[in-house]
Amino acid sequence: MSDTNEWKLHFHKSVTKKPAQLKLNSGYRFVNEDQAFSGKLRCHMKLLLLTPQLPYPPQQGTSLRNFHILRGLAADHEITLLSFLEPGQTADPHQIAPLIVLCHHIETVPAPARSTGQRLRQLLTTRLPDMAHRLYSPAFADRLRHLLAANQFDVVQIEGIELARYIDEICVASKGVKIVFDNHNAETELQRRNMQTDWRQPRRWPAAAYSWMQVGRLARFERRACENADWVTAVSETDKRHLQSLISNLQSPISVIPNCIDITEYQDLSGLPNLTGLHYDLVFSGKMDYRPNVDAVLWFADEVWPHIIAARPSTTWAIVGQKPHPRLERLRQMPGITVTGWVEDVRPYLAGAALFIMPFRVGSGTRLKLIEAMAAGKAIVSTRVGAEGFPVVDGREIVLADGVEEMATAVLRLLDDLAERTRLGTAARQFAAAYDWRVVIPQFNQIYAKLVPITGE
Repeated sequence: MSDTNEWKLHFHKSVTKKPAQLKLNSGYRFVNEDQAFSGKLRCHMKLLLLTPQLPYPPQQGTSLRNFHILRGLAADHEITLLSFLEPGQTADPHQIAPLIVLCHHIETVPAPARSTGQRLRQLLTTRLPDMAHRLYSPAFADRLRHLLAANQFDVVQIEGIELARYIDEICVASKGVKIVFDNHNAETELQRRNMQTDWRQPRRWPAAAYSWMQVGRLARFERRACENADWVTAVSETDKRHLQSLISNLQSPISVIPNCIDITEYQDLSGLPNLTGLHYDLVFSGKMDYRPNVDAVLWFADEVWPHIIAARPSTTWAIVGQKPHPRLERLRQMPGITVTGWVEDVRPYLAGAALFIMPFRVGSGTRLKLIEAMAAGKAIVSTRVGAEGFPVVDGREIVLADGVEEMATAVLRLLDDLAERTRLGTAARQFAAAYDWRVVIPQFNQIYAKLVPITGE
């Protein structure tokens, strides 16, 4: 029996009927027939969003941004979502119902798997960066062409550089549609920073060599994506400047639309279940196979943590996040450190944390984990790279510390000063209010209005 299905869901007066199942030749489709056939839609434009993974549940940076984009746009636009489905994700309509109600139509395609041999061949036989191959799928390209042929979309929005290779497909299949490239990171700059950091450690020289090979390829690829889009969005002014440095005469406008969360979900964490036993002095959260996250916790564990444990032997630290890299396995044996792996909800860990740490040495974009911790009212110690892209002031809503001794001193001082942690947490919560999705996401409407002027209802 085929595992490819189409589901049609009916939403009437907030009651979801049991879906019917039909065979389909590719992926999953969900059709919100109440939107499709109810007559007048509260909608200005028809949008097609491409996402690298199904943005529900929204549990890490990319899916958080993409889910809140959908939340913010659904009231005003008819949205079709074409998404990859990662291993372990489900397209069961009952489990992703909050996503389905936001979209007129959803299709998913399984994320492609690549062996080490395939990656090596692609590295040696093409001039494209590794990231351009990561999510290239003939099945996804076919579904994209089909959707473009069957619909007259006003805008196609591409969420992240991993999907930028499909811009050429869009230009060929639908010449009149406008393309928005939402670049979640300045990827060329991120890879350059990875290279510079890894060169300092002889055991990391193979990784540094990989980054060295990728930087030039990524620069060409990222430049082409920006040039071929009608509008580019970046998550910070810093990323915008990095992108502008790649292309001196870029014709496409670049707007800054920051990362955002639902602030209300972090305002009162005292009523959350399963808080017992989740009290740690320090918490770090993130997708733990992501290279900047791995580097951050290894640097802190190897360089900063010994100073903290020497001065305060009972200190505890939770590293919270899915898919811990094998390089982190040895941290489980270090005193006071807990590596959780996947958790259903990071908020109980935030609620139980005395202090949130951001010990990044590499990165680009902005880190949603910072806004999550701020919205939860946590005191934060971060490197300047960790807080990059946010207009924070050292000592006002965050403490910035870059060196080993500076970081250790800041952490120890705040662990022993509840009043200062409370003051910083209150200021952080006020700062985070500007990054609520209700404030941020409507800025996309200004872009759409300039790309596709509306002449009448």
